[in-house]
Amino acid sequence: MPLPDLLGGRWADVSLTQPEFARYSRHIIMPEVGLDGQRKLKAAKVLVIGTGGLGSPLALYLAAAGVGTLGLVDFDIVDTSNLQRQIIHGTADVGRSKCQSAADRLRDVNPEVALDLWETQFTSKNALDIVKRYDIVVDGTDNFPTRYLVNDACVLLSKPNVYGSIFRFDGQATVFDPRVGPCYRCLYPEPPPPGEVPSCAEGGVLGILPGVIGCIQATETIKLILGIGEPLIGRLLHYDALNMTFKTFKIRRDPKWAVGAPHPTIKGLIDYEEFCGVRGGPTPLAASPSASDITPEQLKKRIDAGENLFVLDVRNPNEFQICRIPGTVLLPLPELPARFAEVPKDREVIVHCKSGMRSAKAIEFLKAQGYTKLVNLTGGILGWADKVDTGMPKY
Repeated sequence: MPLPDLLGGRWADVSLTQPEFARYSRHIIMPEVGLDGQRKLKAAKVLVIGTGGLGSPLALYLAAAGVGTLGLVDFDIVDTSNLQRQIIHGTADVGRSKCQSAADRLRDVNPEVALDLWETQFTSKNALDIVKRYDIVVDGTDNFPTRYLVNDACVLLSKPNVYGSIFRFDGQATVFDPRVGPCYRCLYPEPPPPGEVPSCAEGGVLGILPGVIGCIQATETIKLILGIGEPLIGRLLHYDALNMTFKTFKIRRDPKWAVGAPHPTIKGLIDYEEFCGVRGGPTPLAASPSASDITPEQLKKRIDAGENLFVLDVRNPNEFQICRIPGTVLLPLPELPARFAEVPKDREVIVHCKSGMRSAKAIEFLKAQGYTKLVNLTGGILGWADKVDTGMPKY
């Protein structure tokens, strides 16, 4: 599929230095890349949104390949739990800005690359101003509001969006190029209900998986810059790491989302938190205690007082093995519909999970079954570890 020149011919004025010839020699001797291809890479400007699991490998390989300008968007800090998969960061970076940590590593990989650091939350207010500066956007995010925001900004500005997602042992990758193919909304017209799809923090992710998907994203980005090969436009690549299989599925282009449609559906950026129901749906309750909530400190006092409480843990068994509140009963959320009769109706039931999302869903379900004495532990097991048992392992 021939694609329009992303760079508008501006690579023609780019030259390589002697050290760059040495650095990129294995590229230059390839007919598919050659000297002109390396000049295209040097002229290219790529925006990487997120420097986490996916952003780590793709940013490293784009820098190593000689992409001239990389923009990094991230406002998070490095946490110990990131290091299992976010290979651009190291132990010494824990507590640092992810943007600064990633920039230091990328400068070491290739000091010839110019870095733009956007240490801010990517929102409807700044997205268009940021995206318009780059030729390609690579989406390394992990939440639905930002994915829809990235998509809509790219559609409005006619920018290719190299997409990837990961969960447990499964990964997906595709190229949403609104100029010639489908966009994210063609695949997912509406977001799933809040809490319906577990996050990696809830369900976990194989640490190696984002390395595979991130490298695929980097490969597709380079192909788009060079104008070679068959990009994943109109095709969704699914990777099953557990069974080591790759499958591709066709994505149909919905004309109503296309750039230049007679009556375009995407006319501007919206409030994506509201669109995805994040504010109106079940959310972790730690930040807003109410009459149906209990703090870890309050629960500890009531347990110590010997009250007749039923403390229900709706996490998964493997999480329960890591840490638990003494005396709790494990009933994983997926098993709750078949086993809810095990939960007493005549006792006050304190429900918790890791941080609050799954326990809120459990309470919603139990209320529908006629339960009335339900209380959510604010902050879940993490809140207990922070406020009551500081020696408890956190994950």
